[in-house]
Amino acid sequence: MADTNKTATLTIGNSSYDLPILSPTEGPDVIDVRKLYGQADVFTYDPGFTSTASCDSAITFIDGEEGVLLHRGYPIDQLASKSHYLEVCYLLLYGELPTAAQLEDFESRVTNHTMVHEQMHRFFTGFRRDAHPMAIMTGVVGAMSAFYHDSLDIQDPWHREVASIRLIAKMPTIAAMAFKYSVGQPFVYPRNDLDYASNFLRMCFAVPAEEYEVNPILARAMDRIFTLHADHEQNASTSTVRLASSSGANPFACIAAGIACLWGPAHGGANQAALESLKEIGTPDRIPEFIARAKDKDDPFRLMGFGHRVYKNFDPRATVMKQSADEVLELLGVENNPLLQVAKQVEKTALEDPYFIERKLFPNVDFYSGIILEAMGFPTSMFTPIFAVSRTVGWISQWKEMIEDPQMKIGRPRQLYTGVSAREYVDVENR
Repeated sequence: MADTNKTATLTIGNSSYDLPILSPTEGPDVIDVRKLYGQADVFTYDPGFTSTASCDSAITFIDGEEGVLLHRGYPIDQLASKSHYLEVCYLLLYGELPTAAQLEDFESRVTNHTMVHEQMHRFFTGFRRDAHPMAIMTGVVGAMSAFYHDSLDIQDPWHREVASIRLIAKMPTIAAMAFKYSVGQPFVYPRNDLDYASNFLRMCFAVPAEEYEVNPILARAMDRIFTLHADHEQNASTSTVRLASSSGANPFACIAAGIACLWGPAHGGANQAALESLKEIGTPDRIPEFIARAKDKDDPFRLMGFGHRVYKNFDPRATVMKQSADEVLELLGVENNPLLQVAKQVEKTALEDPYFIERKLFPNVDFYSGIILEAMGFPTSMFTPIFAVSRTVGWISQWKEMIEDPQMKIGRPRQLYTGVSAREYVDVENR
């Protein structure tokens, strides 16, 4: 971020105020309004903060018009096709791709932190069996602060480092435990001889009665899901983590806050919504009917999984995810799964339909990730927990960046008050 020596002039009545214009390395210039209230006694009004930069960050850059997503300058499609999740975690956390020795050390540290404290197993018995896995994860991750006292001091760099590794390492274990608890199966402990994605799949689907071999195609698809959802700039859950951390809250509480925000259907539930749209269609012969309904502006039906709020041209993550979806469906077959048959046909129809093409309603990453997770055998209730596992490194990277920023101050958004003006209290007998 640099001062451009340019200013924007704001005129209010007979007074004018010069506001500095800051220039990022990528993206549009930013008008600095930090001193506006002190100078002019006015606030800016921006519901949802959609036109406000709440921080400066060197982690992720998105250009929605051009379909660009960069992590530390590296395009997401290159990372997803040439790298793997833990290497991307290192990149997000430390700013550069690791050397072979650095990567080996980082993977070893993560692998050796995948187990959770044995007493944490008791937390799960306090939940009903039909509790949503996200409810469980929110509670259990927040409770980590009761077990790992040696990594709570956010002012200590080593504490921050240990907390970061622990969260990245233990989140798949906690998510898998939430899944196992919901289906009435025993927990499966992690294994240090497996990679990150394979370990997660085994903890979800292995049972004591027989050995479980992780298919490398499924492991690669899961790794790509993790990679493609690792960070996405200042979205709602990331902003929640930053706001919570600005108060000095411990890292486990901050990540639990992020998980709670991600649980909202407008944020983390997009791939679940996409799959539920396919379930509503039901069978391939009903696709024309629902495509017609999707085009009808007076029909409440929406074909979820197409287009994106940020990406106005195409979702750069979707191309890589489509490749994984094709590989997984070829491996597992769609012949005996009507839902996956519908997904493939809807994709084909939408990509060829002028209505969708003209409006750039392309299949997005949530459409393909939902298909993959369904094919793997995950219920829709696990889609958002898997998203949380993926996004943990992004939250932690943003948290660390904020804590280490000398400009950090507690978040305090302002408001446009529309309530009643000051009035006198009236005793109850006189009302």
